[in-house]
Amino acid sequence: MRHFCLNAQHSSRLVVFAGLMLLAPLVARGQSLAPPNAATIHGFVRDSRGLPVLAASVHLQLQGTTQIVTVQTDSNGAYRCAGLRKGVYTLRAEKAGDGEASTGPINLGERQVSTIDLTLAPLAATPSQSSSAGRPEFFDKPQFTVAGVTDTINHGGHGSDTVSRTTQSLAKDIAALDKESPAVPRSVASAATERSLREAAARDPGSFQTNQRLGMLLTRAGQTREALPYLEQAHHTHPEDYESGYALAQAYAELGQYKDACATARTVLAGHDKAELHHFLGDVEEKQKHPVEAVHEYQRAAELEPSEPNLFDWGAELLTHRALEPALEVFSKGNRLFPQSARILIGLGVSWYASGSPDLAAQYVCQASDLNPADPNPYLVLGKLQIVETAASQPVLARLERFARLRPDNASANYYYAVSLWKHQKVSESRASRRQVESLLENAVRLDPKLAGAFLQLGVLYEEQADLPKAIPAYQKALAADPQLIEAHYRLAQAYRRTGDKTKAAEEVRLYDQISKKSAEQVEREAREVPQFVYTLRDSKSPARSQ
Repeated sequence: MRHFCLNAQHSSRLVVFAGLMLLAPLVARGQSLAPPNAATIHGFVRDSRGLPVLAASVHLQLQGTTQIVTVQTDSNGAYRCAGLRKGVYTLRAEKAGDGEASTGPINLGERQVSTIDLTLAPLAATPSQSSSAGRPEFFDKPQFTVAGVTDTINHGGHGSDTVSRTTQSLAKDIAALDKESPAVPRSVASAATERSLREAAARDPGSFQTNQRLGMLLTRAGQTREALPYLEQAHHTHPEDYESGYALAQAYAELGQYKDACATARTVLAGHDKAELHHFLGDVEEKQKHPVEAVHEYQRAAELEPSEPNLFDWGAELLTHRALEPALEVFSKGNRLFPQSARILIGLGVSWYASGSPDLAAQYVCQASDLNPADPNPYLVLGKLQIVETAASQPVLARLERFARLRPDNASANYYYAVSLWKHQKVSESRASRRQVESLLENAVRLDPKLAGAFLQLGVLYEEQADLPKAIPAYQKALAADPQLIEAHYRLAQAYRRTGDKTKAAEEVRLYDQISKKSAEQVEREAREVPQFVYTLRDSKSPARSQ
C-alpha cells in the first residue's frame, strides 16, 4: 500500500518521473536489437455494454519469456503495441470496476499488423464475498482509504496557482449543484391540521403520535424552531423510532446545533443503519469542519445505497479536499452506473482537469452539456476551464457557441463564447472572428456591467489592435467592477507606461504588488481552511493511476 499527500512540487516531480517511466520502454526498444521488420497489435477495449473503456491496462507477453509490454487505452478505448518481434503472444486487458479479458495464443509474423478487440467481463464474486452476511454489497470495493488530512498551502494537481484556484472554485461549484429545495408553504388544510394537533398536544403533552405529527408538520412548513420541542418530546418518548429521530437530527442541523444533530443521528443509527442517515451525518460533519469523518459517512452511504446523489456527494467531498485519484475512481464508477447524470460527468471532468488532463476534462464536460443542452451548468464549467487554458478546442468552442445561441441574453454565455472564439481565432487568423469576439464581449458587458472579466478581455483586444485610447477605459471599467482583478492592474500599468503617464503606471504597479501579496495570503488561508486528504491506494488498479 502507498500513501499519498501531494503538494505542487511533489506533483511536478511525479509528472516528470511518470513521463520518464513511460518513455523508458520506448528508449529501451530503440536501443535494443529488435528486428527491423517489427509487427504491431492494436484494437479497442470495451466494457460489457459495448462502450469504450478509458485508461484500461493492456498487457502483451511474448510466450517463453518474461517480457511484457503494457500500454493504456485512450479516450476512445483504443490501444496500440508496436515494435514487436515475430513470435507467439498472449494479450490481456483489465480495469478496476469493469473487469478483465484475455486472448491467445496470437501468432505474429514479421511486419504483420493484427487488430484484436477485447470486451471486459466483470469479475465473479468469490464465495466469501457472496456469503458475507450483514455486509452490503458495493458495486466493487474502493481502491483507496482516506486516512487523515494535512494543512498545506500547496494544492496538488497540475499547473500554476491559477489552475489550482480554478480547481478549488469549480469544486465548490460542483458541491453546490442541486441542493435541497426550500420549505413548502402551509396550505389552508395543513393550517387546520396544525391547530388541531396543537390542541391535542395541550390536552396530552406526552402523546408520541401527536408530538411526532405536529413536529414534522411544522418542520415541513419551515417552522423548525417551533417544531423542535415537539420532536424532542417524541424522540424522548420513543428513542427507537426512526422517523421522529431523523427529523429531530435534521431540525438540530438546520438550527446550527450540529453536535446535537450528530449525537441524535448516531443514536438512531444504532438501530437503523440507513444510507440517508449516513449521508446526513456526512453533511453535518463537513459543516463542523470534520472532513475525514464526513467522507467516511458519504462512503458508507454509497456502500449501503450506490445512488446517484450518494456517489456524487462522495466524489465531490474527495475532490474538494484534493484527493484526486479517489475522486476519479468514485466519479468514474458513478458515471458507469448513471451515464445520464450531468453533474457526475462534470465532477469527472474537473477531477481529470485537476489531475493534469485538460483534454479529458473537456471531453466529459462536453458530454454533460449534450445530455441537456438547456442546462447552463456544464457551459459555465467549460467557460471557466477555457479562461485558464491557452488554446480552444473545437468541441469546447462548439458547445460554448451553442450556449450563446440558446441564451443570447446571458452575459456569461456571450463572455465565455467570446474567449473561446478568440483563442481559436488566434490559430485561424480570421478577422471576421475578431469582429465577432468584440461584439460578443460588448454584449456581455451591456448585459452585466459588473462582469469584470469581459471588460478585461475587451481591453486586451483593443490593446492588441494598438488602440490604447479604447483599451485604457476598458481596463478602468474592469477595475471598477472588480478592484481586485490583478491582471487588469498589470495591463493598465503597462498601458499607462506606453502613453508616458509614469505616475499612474507606478500607482497601478503598487496596487498590483499589494493585491498579489494579498492573493497569496488568501490562497494560503483557503488551503488551511480546506485541508487536503491523506489517502492510501490499496493496489495498482486505481483508475486514476492508470491514466
